[in-house]
This record gives sequence, C-alpha cells and structure tokens, in this order.
Amino acid sequence: MESVIKDLNPVLQLLLVMSLFSFLPIVFTCMTCFLRYAIVFSILKQALGTQQVPPAIVLLGLAIILTFYTMSPVFQQMYQMGSVPYNKTGNLMLTIQEGSKPLKEFMMKQTREKDLEYFISLNHKTPPKTPEDISIWEVAPAYIISELKTAFEIGFIIFVPFIVLDLIVANILLALGMMMLSPTIISLPFKLLLFIAVDGWAMIVQGLVTSFN
Repeated sequence: MESVIKDLNPVLQLLLVMSLFSFLPIVFTCMTCFLRYAIVFSILKQALGTQQVPPAIVLLGLAIILTFYTMSPVFQQMYQMGSVPYNKTGNLMLTIQEGSKPLKEFMMKQTREKDLEYFISLNHKTPPKTPEDISIWEVAPAYIISELKTAFEIGFIIFVPFIVLDLIVANILLALGMMMLSPTIISLPFKLLLFIAVDGWAMIVQGLVTSFN
C-alpha cells in the first residue's frame, strides 16, 4: 500500500496529504500529552467544586500551552526527520512516514507494555523483532488507553483530599444540627484555602510536566 502511495502523482499526493490534515486535531488531542493534561485539569475542577472558575477555555489553553512546552523537542525532531526526505525526494508520504517516528517513540515511552502487546497481537501473528516493525496506528490506541488510566490515577490522588474535607465539613454540620445546609457550600472556601496554601496549581503543573520526563 505504501509503495502504491509513493508512486502516485505529486499532485495526488498533495491532495491526499491535505485530506490527512483534517485529522491533525485528533492527533494533537489523542496522540500527545494534551490528553493527560486535559483530563487531570477537568478532574481538578470537579474536585474543587467550582462551577465556572476557572473557565473551561482557560484550562484548555493551559493544557495546549503545556503540550507545546512538553512536546517541543518531539516536534522539533519530527520537523528535522521529515524535512530530510522532503528536500531530497519531495515525496510527501515518505516525509510523513519519517516525520512521525519521533511521535511514535514518544508514545511508546508512555505506553504500558500489556496495552501495546494487545494491539500488536491483533495484527501480528509473530511478535515484531524491532520497534520499527510496529506501526504508529498500533501504538496510538495503546497509548490512549495508557494515558486515560494514568490521568485517572492522578485525578484520583487529587480528588481524595477534597473528598476528605467534604466529609469533615458534613460531619461537623450534622453534629451541629445544620442538616439543611449544603456541605459543599461551606467546604468550598476551605478547599480554596487549602489549595492556595499548598500552591496547588504550581504543584500539579510541575508534577504533570515532570511525569513525561
């Protein structure tokens, strides 16, 4: 299939590549560290109990900026490896194939072995001898599953202190006989105070960025 695509007219190759560009948002959100950032920030907002603060666009913007910061070495390698075959042959499909190798390597480093083995076993009767024999489309679903699990594990750790604080406030209100008063309303200022006291945003962002190194 790849040889057929490589033999296509350059104009047809360009049209095919332009069609593939429509998948770039999916690649960015599901095949980079954006997935982990977005999920953890969403869980953090739920744990704090704030409905509209910070706005969703701010959290998405932060996740995008952190993604470019974390992935900048990978993006640079993709550009360098993709530009070499393009300058030599002008073959766009070969450029994409070579340029995607650093992204595949990044995903494989973050992917659990059992998840990767499952998707490899579906397409290969015998285990591949080298990582180069593994397709990026076999790595991608394994990476997504691994990132979802990792993000929810981090989210669980973040959620626990806020749940404990909610339980403490609820028991105090129950002991005082204030059963009609919502515990979440009373606990919200204490959650914010606790989060500010430990410098929560810096702690979480630094921990997430370090988790990819």
